[in-house]
Amino acid sequence: MKLDSTNGDTKPSGSFAEGGGAADDDDVLVPPLNFAVVDNGIFRSGFPEPANFGFLKSLHLRSVICLCPEPYPEPNSEFLKSHGIRLFQFGIDGCKEPFVNIPEDTIREALKVVLDVRNHPVLIHCKRGKHRTGCLVGCLRRLQRWCLSSVFDEYQRFAAAKARVSDQRFIELFDISCLKHYPLSFSCSRK
Repeated sequence: MKLDSTNGDTKPSGSFAEGGGAADDDDVLVPPLNFAVVDNGIFRSGFPEPANFGFLKSLHLRSVICLCPEPYPEPNSEFLKSHGIRLFQFGIDGCKEPFVNIPEDTIREALKVVLDVRNHPVLIHCKRGKHRTGCLVGCLRRLQRWCLSSVFDEYQRFAAAKARVSDQRFIELFDISCLKHYPLSFSCSRK
């Protein structure tokens, strides 16, 4: 969105405020559902829609981690391909309690991709950016030595009313020992 500052006014140009239509698609940057910065070069969100592509382009992503098992949609695949973005897909079923089964080995492999700064900037996403993404980010926070109460606060901020005790238990019990040799060279890990 562009602001008209020629006369000191700050109303959006090309908007409904001028009686025109909506601003050009190229001018509007719409983040995906539940988008947030996790750390330097690491982002999280729900599943990106075509309306989010302009915003994603502005992030200059190198990689996308998709935690959904379904085939990646063709428009999304084409967007990634046309911008040289690598897709890492770790299919984790989106189950509801009490049948939640988060595969520890899959989270471990996804964490290895997140920890490799050659993949940054990276976007982590699942369907809504709540549970599967929350588990992966929660395990990353454990590696960054966050206290569990802060890890759970962040998880609950995104999951809201749909927070799952089983997800939080998974995060708490996840064995990070096999990943401690990976360098943590982004902001929260610096001493």
